[in-house]
Amino acid sequence: MSAEVPVERVGFGRPVLVLRSRRIAVRLTWRSVVVCAVLALLAAGMAVLALMTGSYQLSPGQVVSALRGSETGIIRDIVVEWRLPRVVAALVFGAALGVSGAILQSLVRNPLADPSIIGFSQGSYTGALVVILVVNGSYVQLVCGALVGGMATALAVYVLAYRNGVQGFRLIVVGIGVSAMLSSVNTWLILKAELDQALSAAAWGAGSLNGVSWGRVVVGGACIAALVLLAGILSRPMRQMELGDDAAASQGVRVSPARLGLIVVAVALTATVTAAAGPIAFISLVAPQIGRRLARTAGITLAPAALVGALLCLASDYVAQHVAPTPLPVGMITVMLGGGYLGYLLFTEARRRL
Repeated sequence: MSAEVPVERVGFGRPVLVLRSRRIAVRLTWRSVVVCAVLALLAAGMAVLALMTGSYQLSPGQVVSALRGSETGIIRDIVVEWRLPRVVAALVFGAALGVSGAILQSLVRNPLADPSIIGFSQGSYTGALVVILVVNGSYVQLVCGALVGGMATALAVYVLAYRNGVQGFRLIVVGIGVSAMLSSVNTWLILKAELDQALSAAAWGAGSLNGVSWGRVVVGGACIAALVLLAGILSRPMRQMELGDDAAASQGVRVSPARLGLIVVAVALTATVTAAAGPIAFISLVAPQIGRRLARTAGITLAPAALVGALLCLASDYVAQHVAPTPLPVGMITVMLGGGYLGYLLFTEARRRL
């Protein structure tokens, strides 16, 4: 009798969920699906908590009834007209910043790549300040000014960092220098403005959701939805370019047009948020890395980064409004959060190189 030889199973990686359409094919690991579902539930719970909390406390049942249209009068006004625009803005703008940071970190292949660090946020802020202080334009003009400022800054950083290609470290160093110069320009613009305009511009420049209305949420949300859809279409060449330009080109990727399109999407997302709420710093830095660690993916993926960004922005705004001794702009909380994370990231990278 011959002895049975034990057969070992061959592992082919993690099980993958594939979503296909005519032109788009999305591959997600089941862990990523579970992580995204949990993050969405946490964001929904945080949204209900934010709608409940304030000078007029509400119960979860009252919030749900107001959202369903069953409540009338003061409760409906508090939930739908006063608190809901701020909550939706925090979720949408945080998701946009998470996607923007994920794109830049994937392109540069460096966890320090962030619109607020490499100057794109400051450029958008400069363009918006010119519209506010010089032109005194509308919100649509504010979006255009922020977009032009961000694109011009991105072009300047790209040209100054280009030397036989663009290296991630050189791009970050040049971006830090450009960001410092633009910060001085922004300070000069505020100092030269009228007192009331300077005060409002300085408060808005800290990153605040106080002046967000349904109009800004609808316009900004529509722009962000279109840009996120475009980012999803470009996500496949983005992942291939993480292997290097030569490897991506060998797989049929047109590297230069794909990189240009991704940079335009990332800057447009940052500019849209900056025009609506000011430069909310460091969410673009933190969200992609947290999402990657939670999902345990080989590279940075857009969906976890977007959901982590939405949750961080909403939680930071809740802390700024209801936990801090006095109400603060949400940007101050995200700066403290991002500054601590940046220190941790620099410390771990230094230890890894030793």
